[in-house]
Amino acid sequence: MIQENSDSLHRWREDTPGIEKQIHLNNAGSALPPRQVLNAAVDYLVEEAGRGGYETAAARQSEINGMYEALGRMLNTDPGQIAWMSSATDGYNRALTSIRWQTGDVILTTINDYASNQIAFMQLRERFGVKVIRAEDDLRGGVSVDSMAELIRVHDPKLVAVTHIPTNSGLIQPVEAIGELCENQDILYLVDACQSAGQLPLDVRKIRCDFLSATFRKFMRGPRGGGFLYVSPKVLESGLAPLVLDLHSAVWTEPDGYRMQDDAKRFELWEKPYALMVSAKAAVEYALEVGLSDIELRVRDLAGYARGKLAEIPGLKSLDKGTELGGIVTFTFPNAHFGELKDHLIAGNINLSFAPKFVAVIDLENKGAEWVGRLSPHYYNTREEVDAAVESIRAWAIHSR
Repeated sequence: MIQENSDSLHRWREDTPGIEKQIHLNNAGSALPPRQVLNAAVDYLVEEAGRGGYETAAARQSEINGMYEALGRMLNTDPGQIAWMSSATDGYNRALTSIRWQTGDVILTTINDYASNQIAFMQLRERFGVKVIRAEDDLRGGVSVDSMAELIRVHDPKLVAVTHIPTNSGLIQPVEAIGELCENQDILYLVDACQSAGQLPLDVRKIRCDFLSATFRKFMRGPRGGGFLYVSPKVLESGLAPLVLDLHSAVWTEPDGYRMQDDAKRFELWEKPYALMVSAKAAVEYALEVGLSDIELRVRDLAGYARGKLAEIPGLKSLDKGTELGGIVTFTFPNAHFGELKDHLIAGNINLSFAPKFVAVIDLENKGAEWVGRLSPHYYNTREEVDAAVESIRAWAIHSR
């Protein structure tokens, strides 16, 4: 467990130049990168400007490949199962387009899955006649594994899709238990790990997923504009591939023939931002050095502390439900608009995030919330910073009555 006044915490804060300017509790949106991540991108761009883009990529190929190797260590998989993506949604949609949809196919998902994912499911319904079914939540909050099992038995879905940690909630979904159900029935399984990557350990062998997508800008503390997609051996061996390939993801072998890449690079395109890739490598290595198990404990501790403090504010409604809660602390103020609170916090150099109902229509409708506020600490934050943010929210709540 990372202690509040440990030497390690002081070192991580020294590595994070952004904490000098504000209290940053919006790590679920975009975390503050350590200087090692920043320097990796800047150094690469400087070299590229002086040497040339192609030439720099060739000279730094080993370092670029190191990103795949670092992610392989983080996810407990082979580097060849990892593809670079421009974002988590990019990876998620490439996974969806690789599946050969037919009229009547079923996607089984949850009411808590990310808005962009839900929109993609509805598009597949419109274009291919796919059925979208959402499993029920249990009474404590979070998807019911029993409901998932029954719906798998009745509907035999082509794909099960689950967001590990929803963007609008502190909930941690039981992805390993659902993965076991999918493996037993040989069903494709897609996990959105956008909020869990970098927040807690991820082992794709334990999750038993066929696809796992994530971004670098959130709890990974990496650069914006980059993400990754894990692709299982089963998917690659089956010949599945995204809708459009290029001369990187496939090789043109004859006038009317091509051969796909054997590994996950068939999900990539040729043009990539190599400065971001070496920066992402630095972010993964930094997280591995800190230790993802220690990160998880620290984040849960800070988030639990924040939930307790926020619950004491008159008029505030806590929104988190579930037996397993992570580092996203959500709340609302009924009969108030978040704009004034957001402006109040910005004036005090405090970063939180706020979103209207359309980010999670079903979940927020069930919770009777028109908007959600999101306080998301990371391991480099302190209880003192959480206290300052909570007191600022309390002051606004009292003043706005």
